[in-house]
Amino acid sequence: MNLLIYKTIEELTEDLADYIIKIAEVSIEENDCFNFVLTGGSSPKALYHFLAKECEHRIDWEKVYFFFGDERNVPANDENYNGLLAKKALLDPLNIKDDHIFYVDTTLAPEKAAIEYKKSIDAHFKGEDLVFDLILLGMGDDAHTASIFPHTSLVKDEEVNVASVFVEKLNTYRVSFTAPLINKAENIAFLVFGENKAEAIKHVIGDEQKDFDLYPSQLIDPIDGKLTFFTDEAATKLLEE
Repeated sequence: MNLLIYKTIEELTEDLADYIIKIAEVSIEENDCFNFVLTGGSSPKALYHFLAKECEHRIDWEKVYFFFGDERNVPANDENYNGLLAKKALLDPLNIKDDHIFYVDTTLAPEKAAIEYKKSIDAHFKGEDLVFDLILLGMGDDAHTASIFPHTSLVKDEEVNVASVFVEKLNTYRVSFTAPLINKAENIAFLVFGENKAEAIKHVIGDEQKDFDLYPSQLIDPIDGKLTFFTDEAATKLLEE
């Protein structure tokens, strides 16, 4: 595990963008494509804008395929739909083709949406092992990641899969990669910043005794890949005490 701590969000964003581009370059050179899983929420907005504006000519974006690690059970035009933020901030500005973007179909019931999303991923990988080049993750102040929330069924899900989950505290369903699917990736990067994440980071990174049910982000431990945390001083302040 590699922990990178930045003084400013601007520095973090620029370094994370460089990290993404470098992985993309290697993946495209070796496999002629880059399979990139995006994270949702508001945290990646600045990163997506930076990639679209400052990195437009640094790689061949026509060879990048975009996926989503989780999705909210809302219509695709809803402001809370993870795919919409990425579409506006990153995918449309880069003129990414529709067949290079794998959205979750939330017109379906959550369980069916999860099944169909997994099918679309399987088809893209053409029956080969589901190993993404890079999975970008966020972390909630409750230490959830993707939609693996504390005390939910996904915490104990041991299948390499996409699953639906009911999040009682939010009174809603989500569709999410399972931890075993995430852990197969070549590279996993957490984007976590802000003082409100300090308690979560303290337990996810600092605790020797793991409690996955309480701190689901502790589940993220790549099998053969690399794990990197991109954080700021505010988010890691409790680690330094």
